[in-house]
Amino acid sequence: MVRKNLAYLNLFLFLMLAAGGCKAQSAATSATLSPEVLRRIQTEIRSRYTVPIQVDITVSEPQTSDIPGFDKVVVTFSHDSKKNNFDFLLSKDRKTLARLEKIDISQDLMSKIDVKGRPVRGNRDAKVTIVNFDDFQCPFCSRMHATLFPGLLKEFGSKVRFIYKDFPLLEIHPWAMHAAVDANCLADQDNDAYWDFADFLHANHKAISGHSPAEAFVNLDKSAVEQGDKHHVDVPKLKACMQKSDESAIRASMAEADKLGVDSTPTLFINGQRISGAVPEEDVRSIISRALTDAGEKVPATSAKN
Repeated sequence: MVRKNLAYLNLFLFLMLAAGGCKAQSAATSATLSPEVLRRIQTEIRSRYTVPIQVDITVSEPQTSDIPGFDKVVVTFSHDSKKNNFDFLLSKDRKTLARLEKIDISQDLMSKIDVKGRPVRGNRDAKVTIVNFDDFQCPFCSRMHATLFPGLLKEFGSKVRFIYKDFPLLEIHPWAMHAAVDANCLADQDNDAYWDFADFLHANHKAISGHSPAEAFVNLDKSAVEQGDKHHVDVPKLKACMQKSDESAIRASMAEADKLGVDSTPTLFINGQRISGAVPEEDVRSIISRALTDAGEKVPATSAKN
């Protein structure tokens, strides 16, 4: 699984583990923390979550909470101009610290993913949807792509639909954005052209990459035009789209992924259940089968035997 190349990795790993925390809100305060208790809290959090020394940890005054026997404290992690706040629970006797993670279940997770206009593989009306946040240059994405197609698509047939969303990791994959632009230009005209191009990209990383990003861009454009010819699209229109190099839709997909907590590729959502990384085929099959059962669909006999 490829992760974003972000500065201060340990901090962001901690923030990932603690995702879902709420901002501090005004509330009635409780007894002030003693210096010794404050020190214990800071030491324990820094040690437990491997918070880098460059990151400052501050703890708010205790506030009354809705949990009997516990107050709420807001722990702030700061470095340079960046700050992140997370709620913790502190027992009244000051002997226990707990992390309270709030999860929004007010709406179905899949409803938060915009799939309007995206190319579809499988049955457009299927009750099970597999959304994959994909990076065309990611080797682990290629492994997952080979797991999904043609095997699992053939196995589950008309009972599922696959939809790819763009999440190029720009810091480490120099031609991933260009590939996404070309793929979307094909998708604007022909659904099958998009998927054939996706198959080609994930199977030919070495040939595409060449010796430089510039060479890769040339290879990508050439391959996209070849797919356009194959599927009888309007090639001048395709070339104009590629020349325009509009990244707005891809950037919107990336922003959506960030809101969902996606930080690596591939990341799949199967009727709301998240899978991160190139997990084994049997695991994906099992989750799809369970999603079909939950949706009242019969699992194909071949899948039920595996």
